[in-house]
Amino acid sequence: MRGIKIIGAGMYVPEKEADNDWFSTILDTNDEWIYSRTGIRARRISVDKPNFYMAGEAAKAAVADSGIDPAEIDLVLAATCSPDFYYPALSCLVQHETGAVNAAAFDINSACTGFINALDTASRFLEDSDYRNILVVASERLAPHCDYTDRTASILFGDGAGAAVVTRSDKPMWSYLSAKGDYFNALYCKIDHSRSNCPLIAGKDALPEGIIDTEAKSHFLQMNGKAVYKFAVEAMETAVNKVLAKAGLGIDDIDLYIPHQANSRIIESAVKGLGLPVDKVYVNLERRGNTSSACIPTCLAELKQAGRIKDGMTICLVGFGAGLTSGAVVFNQ
Repeated sequence: MRGIKIIGAGMYVPEKEADNDWFSTILDTNDEWIYSRTGIRARRISVDKPNFYMAGEAAKAAVADSGIDPAEIDLVLAATCSPDFYYPALSCLVQHETGAVNAAAFDINSACTGFINALDTASRFLEDSDYRNILVVASERLAPHCDYTDRTASILFGDGAGAAVVTRSDKPMWSYLSAKGDYFNALYCKIDHSRSNCPLIAGKDALPEGIIDTEAKSHFLQMNGKAVYKFAVEAMETAVNKVLAKAGLGIDDIDLYIPHQANSRIIESAVKGLGLPVDKVYVNLERRGNTSSACIPTCLAELKQAGRIKDGMTICLVGFGAGLTSGAVVFNQ
């Protein structure tokens, strides 16, 4: 039976906090406008630390919390949509940073759903006797992706990393994963090839006309807020219903729900639509903002540090993001 147990969790958040009042100095906005629409008061920005540094710090904290030797890690899975390098993979840098010398390593990019997909992948590797301990890390440095002249998107995102060490469990785990690639242009950030000096491609762009037609669209994150909102609410409700049906469980059988921390309005709408008990839903976006794939593992680390993740709990994680992707897992800790 496919199952996982979280034996260690860790996180890293940058020191620099950019609150809503700071945004009011660079944009036509204010704390009330931002908070009423997003539920966010502040977010952390990595001013001088690369993504792999944040990932490494979160990973080291998770390994220390697990109590195992880094050499006992058999696989490193890293979820990110904002790597420092096209290659090598972020997971290889994390392997180096943590001293997981015996581990294989590869990355997963499904944006905000990344940790869900990585956890599902880890559970399948753990069915193989070659894999006993897997380090799953999600880390995002989104500040360089944002256009800080755009008050609709830049206010949402923050930087940070979270990680978990998981091992095989005889308690069951269930998952539901989905993607709707037809809606890819609802949320995207294009790789900028403008520095290419190849005479054959310099100055050319092979993407369809209309997708990349301004400098901002070539360099920064682009989001259709209305389309993403509609998708996110429906995706969260569908993913939770689908995974609970797989598990044969009802809404009240879950001890803790941890959703992707995108926007308070999205979470509140989905919670209401699903009829979830509000006291079972963990939200931390007020001081963190949306850190994409890092949201859920950061929540897990905070909860574990606070002693709120206990053996025997049934936990549901649900994510949604660019792709457009979505997914949920339910496991017995």
